[in-house]
Amino acid sequence: MGVLVQLLTFPLAPLRGVGWVVQRVTEVAEREYYDEGPVLQALTELERELMSGRIDQETFDRREDELLDRLDEIRRFWEGSGP
Repeated sequence: MGVLVQLLTFPLAPLRGVGWVVQRVTEVAEREYYDEGPVLQALTELERELMSGRIDQETFDRREDELLDRLDEIRRFWEGSGP
């Protein structure tokens, strides 16, 4: 029966291949989008900008809140779905 099913569904093989590729691309995109590294680097750079006087405390606070919110989002994603 398995051979018969494979023969009958053979024309759908390219679609299964496309589905597999889309799934792999989605996984890679999620890993990149939900990577903590760039957010942590941005927090470090933000602190450098504050210490050097390039930005004021208000700008620092606003951008830091945005980055920390993003970091929370990333951590919730990984806790919920796992790698």
